[in-house]
Amino acid sequence: MKKKSILVTGGAGYIGSHVVKLLGERGENVVILDNLSTGFKSAVLYGTFIQGNTGDTELVNRILHEHNIDSVLHFAAHTIVPESVENPLKYYQNNTCSTRNLLECCSKAGVKNFIFSSTAAVYGELETGFASEETPKAPINPYGSSKLMSEQMIRDLSKATPLKHVILRYFNVAGSDPEGQIGQSTKNATLLIKVAAEVAVGKREKLLVFGTDYPTKDGTGIRDYIHVSDLAAAHIDALDYLENNGESTTLNCGYGHGYSVKEVIDAINKENGSPIMVEEMPRRAGDPAELVSIAKKVRQTLGWKPQYDDLNLIVKTSLDWEKKLLTNKP
Repeated sequence: MKKKSILVTGGAGYIGSHVVKLLGERGENVVILDNLSTGFKSAVLYGTFIQGNTGDTELVNRILHEHNIDSVLHFAAHTIVPESVENPLKYYQNNTCSTRNLLECCSKAGVKNFIFSSTAAVYGELETGFASEETPKAPINPYGSSKLMSEQMIRDLSKATPLKHVILRYFNVAGSDPEGQIGQSTKNATLLIKVAAEVAVGKREKLLVFGTDYPTKDGTGIRDYIHVSDLAAAHIDALDYLENNGESTTLNCGYGHGYSVKEVIDAINKENGSPIMVEEMPRRAGDPAELVSIAKKVRQTLGWKPQYDDLNLIVKTSLDWEKKLLTNKP
């Protein structure tokens, strides 16, 4: 009988490519589906690459059957909060509708395990700035809403069918592969550490800081930054958990502590050896003041042990990757 395979949607993107690397390194049969709208084929280090859309049911049905897929890791999505505010239907189409189509295909094909890339944006504004998995969900932007709708579809399908799932709610993903093989190559990126690193190497003129009047220790927004390699490892742990008959669950993925925008800039300046140019701007629509994980459950449930919980290390891997990109285009 043909060996079972794992489908990774969005596997040529930032987070997906780091997960594919870990899957490949441990000898899994991996199939990557990506339309390359924001991903890069060069970031796919292992497996069989197929270019196409996750919402294309004919293509997905064929992949699931031809490659004997029994587990799906679903990353493919639009992820830019301000863009979701300006163009909400784009996000509901790509994030929610495409996920619905993918789930239907998985159910028909008898896929056993489904791991979903969700977001802390499902929580919205928090009274305390900290979110556990049980914190009420009240997204304040279409990006968060599109992901929350997808979460509910996954849970409902798991109740009605044998499909088991792990939903991982990411906090602020940052950094790049410490070995320097892959990294975040997204054009026009909006993630703070990525943008700050681009300023440091001269790819951008300045860093725009949106909001310096938040009710935080220094007036700038506070976020829980998690290294992409630690996040990727959580997906491997989630897959093993489901393979070992773990129950369907939803888990926060963060370190449980946050840094302000100014603290991140200080870390960039220290690693860079000289200060980057910064321009302060008004607050941006859809941005909460503070968003930090309560993330004990992911450690207890999956046995996840992060290896890169260090802001200076996160910043260093980001800067190292930007320097590499100056000479090697993805």
